[in-house]
Parts: sequence; C-alpha cells; structure tokens
Amino acid sequence: MSRRFIAAAAQLGPIARDEPRRDVVARMVRLVEEARRRGVSWLVFPELALTTFFPRWFMERQSEVDRFFETRMPSADVQPLFDAARGAEIAFHLGFAEKVDDSGVERRFNTAILVDRAGRIVHKYRKVHLPGHRDHEPQRPFQHLEKRYFERGDLGFPVTTVEDCRAGVLICNDRRWPEAFRMLGLNGVEMVMAGYNTPRHYPLAPEHDRLQDFHNHLCLQAGAYQNGTYVVGAAKAGVEEGCELIGGSCVVAPTGEILAVAATLGDELVCAAVDLDRCAEIKRNIFNFAQHRQPDTYGLLTQGVGQL
Repeated sequence: MSRRFIAAAAQLGPIARDEPRRDVVARMVRLVEEARRRGVSWLVFPELALTTFFPRWFMERQSEVDRFFETRMPSADVQPLFDAARGAEIAFHLGFAEKVDDSGVERRFNTAILVDRAGRIVHKYRKVHLPGHRDHEPQRPFQHLEKRYFERGDLGFPVTTVEDCRAGVLICNDRRWPEAFRMLGLNGVEMVMAGYNTPRHYPLAPEHDRLQDFHNHLCLQAGAYQNGTYVVGAAKAGVEEGCELIGGSCVVAPTGEILAVAATLGDELVCAAVDLDRCAEIKRNIFNFAQHRQPDTYGLLTQGVGQL
C-alpha cells in the first residue's frame, strides 16, 4: 500500500437493542461498498460496532450480558464484512465485545482489531481506560457499566506495521488520556484508530453536556499534534434506545487540523487523503522526542494515580 491513501471513518447511526448482528453487518457492508467506490484504503468502524451500547443497562444475569459478546472473530454473522472488505482490498478497524476462555476462566474485554486487505487479523487492542461504574445506580437516566462488564485491557498499547503504516488503536475513553496517545507515539505510531460511543448527557456534570463535541475533537486533535500522527475517530451516533450519542467522526492530520468531519448522526463515510510522510513534519521538529523529551523528570507519572 502506498504511503498516500484515503482513510475513512465509518460512522454508524443508532443500533437497537434487539437488532440482529446480520442486519448491522449489512449496514457496515454498504459502507464498505461506498468506500470502495470512493477509493478508500483504510476504514475505521466504531467501538462496540456490532451491537447497541449495552453498558447503559444494568443486567443481573450474565447470560443476558453475554449475548452482546463475540466468542470468535469473525463469527458467521460477521464473516460478510470480512469478505466484503477483502474483495474491496480495504483494511479496516472493528470494535466489539470480546469473550475469551483463558485456561477455563471466562474473561471479557472491550476490544478492537485491525484487519489487513487480505482479511487477516493483524492487531488487537483491549480498552485500558474503562469509564463509568460497577454497581447499579438506578438514579441515573442511563447506566455506564463498563467497569462491571469488562476487564481492564491486558495487551498494553501495541503499535503494528500494517500495510506499510505504523498503526495503533485507542477505544473511546482512552482518547481522553494523554498517556495513552503518548504510549503509541513513543512506539512511532503514524495512524491511530479510535472508535467511540459518547453520550451527549453526562449525569455527573450536566453543565458539560454542551461541550461534548468540543472535548471529543480537542482530545483527538491534541493527540494527533503532540505525537505527530493521523487520527481517525469513528462514532456511534444519534439517539440510540433513548440515549443521545454525539457524532463528529473525523480524520485529523498530524498538525492537529481536522481534514474531514461527519455532517450527520447516521451511517456516514467520512473520508480524507492521508500522506503518512507528513508525520515527520512533527516528529522531526517541535515534538522530536529524542531531542526534547526529558523522561528522567516524569517520575510522578508512574508513581501513582494522582490526587484531586
């Protein structure tokens, strides 16, 4: 793959709680077909792209929760997406809920993978910064139970060369933490894929509701600029089961500039031209890590979680 290509965020509109995976995948395949017509080489789907954002509900029975998880990838329902992307010679990012058997112990993660143009899974990341809470809080207008339903990711922040691109992944809340972007930056990342499901309403600080779109782009743009990398942010958007999710899917340049942004809150392809060699404009100059970082002074970053 050339170092110059078209990357796209494949934004998805709302997914109903009872919407079959095959129907969701059919929508995703339509976006792949549009991406092929528009010459896209890299396609980024959102976090937990195959289902509704189920952590908004408290569920007591694990069997009820597990119906939102994947035990193998691709499953029969998801195989058409892999087939369509391979046929279109498009590499893609996919977020999903992953259930694994680890020596007889069931483990569950909020996961994303990168799939190359040949349809091979070549990279996996598991979400580290799980937001929300563990226990039922019925006073909330909706729950945010990621800490209940997922374990913290155990794969670190890997960067993999995929299709001649140093690629990495962050998932939703990860994008708010500069340490997560910096871990990828230190590994020479050139394109970060970040899927998200972000509610418009934040029950703990509703005065911030008006800032949700701003904060989303602020994080993505800062992460891109401070680490000399492209960022493709892909949202699940619109009113999903009564919960309004922000959109704003975008492609950000290493300079921090937004190259393209979604115009709707539905299924939409957001495309921009990428030239990976532009990453050097930042990496060799103002954020030249070798010349300007002072890691011996950063000890506090790893000595604890900090204080209010």
